[in-house]
Amino acid sequence: MKTQDIYILEPNTSEEANALKAFAKALKIKFEVKEKPYNPEFVAKILESQKQAKEGKVTRVKKENLKEFLGL
Repeated sequence: MKTQDIYILEPNTSEEANALKAFAKALKIKFEVKEKPYNPEFVAKILESQKQAKEGKVTRVKKENLKEFLGL
């Protein structure tokens, strides 16, 4: 008998993901893997940073000034 239940598991590590896949395969359970999309706000920030870098809007720090720049 086929069940109508759907289980959603969210592994935190690749080891957990591999174990879940192996478990499902061993029991011959049909499964599919869907990647979690990135947070849209995060993607927008990355794209903006890439645009700024292409436009040359960057801060360059010489190695000898790095500690001062970081406030160390």
